[in-house]
Amino acid sequence: MLSFILRRIVMALPTLAIVALTVFFLMRLIPGDPVIVMLGDMAQPDMIEEYRRSLGLDRPMPIQFMIWLANVLQGDFGYSIVNKLPVLDLMLDRFQVTASVVIISVALASLLAVPAGVLAAWRQGGLIDLATVSLSSLLVSIPSFWLGLLILMLFGLTLNWLPIVGYISFSESPVSALAYLVMPVTTLVFSEMGFIARMTRSSMIEVMRLEYITHARAKGLSESAVLWRHAFPNAFAPTWTVIGLILGNLLGGVAVVETVFTLPGLGRLLVESIYARDYPVVQGCLLLVAGVYVVINLVVDLLYPLFDPRVAE
Repeated sequence: MLSFILRRIVMALPTLAIVALTVFFLMRLIPGDPVIVMLGDMAQPDMIEEYRRSLGLDRPMPIQFMIWLANVLQGDFGYSIVNKLPVLDLMLDRFQVTASVVIISVALASLLAVPAGVLAAWRQGGLIDLATVSLSSLLVSIPSFWLGLLILMLFGLTLNWLPIVGYISFSESPVSALAYLVMPVTTLVFSEMGFIARMTRSSMIEVMRLEYITHARAKGLSESAVLWRHAFPNAFAPTWTVIGLILGNLLGGVAVVETVFTLPGLGRLLVESIYARDYPVVQGCLLLVAGVYVVINLVVDLLYPLFDPRVAE
């Protein structure tokens, strides 16, 4: 088990290095001079050159990358061009909003979709299975932004039950914060339930056809014991992978949902920074998004042997 953990961690390090390299060079491919963006079009040529030298942009690209990587490893992502604040502080502040929405949404979606997928597999071909498959296909087909707009119009504008604009942190008022999160969380729950339910159903159907399930039934075990004690633990591993992918993808920035509900999250920060050509923030957000995705997948891999011990062999 220890060798499996070490092997996965070692495999993640080159991935993070490639991600950092890709983010750095992609930013250099963006048209336009970042120094001119920082100083403005009316800046004098000598001022532009002096500022470029101060930022190290006059050095060869590999040297620039090594300097930037060394600064990043020390937690220095630079300063925003727009508001002059440290990029790291901006990202962490916005990431807290995104994390609170995403973690709650994925947890609720899993709690609802996994039992639904198990029951659908247990009653394969029946009414429960048909309803689960139909609802899952419908939810997968609906774009998240459109679903968010429908929920916003119904509960925010028509019924006037929930606030439609703004955000309040939990530190200020937990009750008000929950009120502002109900609609975005509901949108993400419905958007992701379909994927989780379909994966759980297909995995359970595959496991339920194996010989050891027939043997467990032949021993006289109850159907619930066969279902939850024998079939579910072995069928949950693929579903766990899907949940990890969904979590990593959403934590990377649910820009569309954050824009619909005006949440000050990481995805919205990235979109705003792209429009404002705030290169340090865009570069930092991309690196954080990719890093979060890699770390989430690493955690999923490390926990995988709990559901399928054969992986660690």
